[in-house]
Amino acid sequence: MRARTKIGIVGVTLLGAAAGGTGIATAAGGDDDDASGTAITGDALQQASSAALEFTGEGRVSGTEVGDEESYYEVEVTLDDGSQVDVQLDEGFTVVSSEAEDGNEAEGD
Repeated sequence: MRARTKIGIVGVTLLGAAAGGTGIATAAGGDDDDASGTAITGDALQQASSAALEFTGEGRVSGTEVGDEESYYEVEVTLDDGSQVDVQLDEGFTVVSSEAEDGNEAEGD
């Protein structure tokens, strides 16, 4: 095979891989405004989830982020009625603020 043909095949292969990777990254990002966030893991995930659920009094954890622009931890809770609340926590897992999906400050129990 000639060098020019090999370069063309490699180029097309790399272009296809890049396009596929972009699709995967977009799909994994979901509706998140800032898909660069890192999910909370380990013991911190359990503590942050517990604190957020205690604050909301109901629901399930549907997303997490460490190093959020608004706080150290952010836990998204989907309430029993389907609405969502973002609960902001400091490094000690204390709630510092919350916001309902409609942009209003949420109130815990």
